[in-house]
Amino acid sequence: MAAASEAPGDPSPQDFVYGEEDFVLQGTGWGGEPGSALSRFDRALLEGWSDRMERGLFRYRLGPLPTRVLPGPMSLVAQLNVQRGTERRPPQAVLSLRQPFDPRAFNFTRMRPGEVLLRLRRAADEGGGGGGGGAAAPDYLLVAINVSPLEQGHVLLLPEPGRGLPQALTAPVLRGGLEAALLSAHPGFRLGFNGLGACASVNHLHLHAFYLGRPLLVESAPAQPLCPARGLSLLRDVPAPAFLFYAACPAGLEALARDVCRAAEHLTDAGLAYNVFVTRGDPPEGAGAGAGRGLRVLLWARRPSFGAKAGAAFNVALCELAGYLPLPAAPLFRDITEAEALLAIREHLLPEPQLLRLGEDLARLLAG
Repeated sequence: MAAASEAPGDPSPQDFVYGEEDFVLQGTGWGGEPGSALSRFDRALLEGWSDRMERGLFRYRLGPLPTRVLPGPMSLVAQLNVQRGTERRPPQAVLSLRQPFDPRAFNFTRMRPGEVLLRLRRAADEGGGGGGGGAAAPDYLLVAINVSPLEQGHVLLLPEPGRGLPQALTAPVLRGGLEAALLSAHPGFRLGFNGLGACASVNHLHLHAFYLGRPLLVESAPAQPLCPARGLSLLRDVPAPAFLFYAACPAGLEALARDVCRAAEHLTDAGLAYNVFVTRGDPPEGAGAGAGRGLRVLLWARRPSFGAKAGAAFNVALCELAGYLPLPAAPLFRDITEAEALLAIREHLLPEPQLLRLGEDLARLLAG
């Protein structure tokens, strides 16, 4: 598959080789100044991102964005980003939960080479772990700018784009994303995945990652155990109820990625779409459990939606489900209430009885 031709003066991506010694096991947390102690990974990503902004490789120039926390128990973070609403590339037509990759449609082999910041890979002697789910582990992840950014540092993680993989999450790719989360020292570095029928805009395998300088309730809310042996629980008292997976240390990442993807495949088999969100956070029992923070992975099951919904104030993808609302219009940003936002978010989710039955199914699946 041919890549986009290189323009004169395009910067080259930086090879970023990492090992377990680069993992930041306890980030700075929200008690200090977020971003005051950046890791080697954070510096490489943010410096490259700022360089590409200065070179004009984005669709618009992103400065500080108006941000407010909506009054209410969910502490929803609303942010005004008019240009993303007007200038981003129109989403591709998605007609199926298992739609194959189409090389004729836009895909990430068509990026300008200068859009790629980093070539992220594990040190050769450490390996990337098993494939899981029959998928081959990528040799590397490209870290590329999202040319229509949500926030500072908004990037895409791309597993060898030339392989032409559709937007269906695999355990090796998720594990790479989890390791990227541990490479950051910033408490607001988050990653996520929008599946087909769940607001994926490009059917070419990718993760989103970005920095948001505000805490979210999904980091700390306690969860109800479903399958403790596999680290599966149900997160209910959050903007959008989700299945929660948790890893306390790097040794648990391979099993965590495999379990999340087994659960996601079960959802697809059941005709459901899904989104995934990765963040540092407290153990499922909550902050009082006595342990430090690990990685929380949220999996949302939802009714599939194909195409933009007419009259919708905003799309509901991984950010909105997590309680972060990038909004396209100033009046909406100014006036929206928590109750209105929750109504818009939750209309895409399953009724609680169906969600609870699905949780029982996933617990049996993972315990087997």
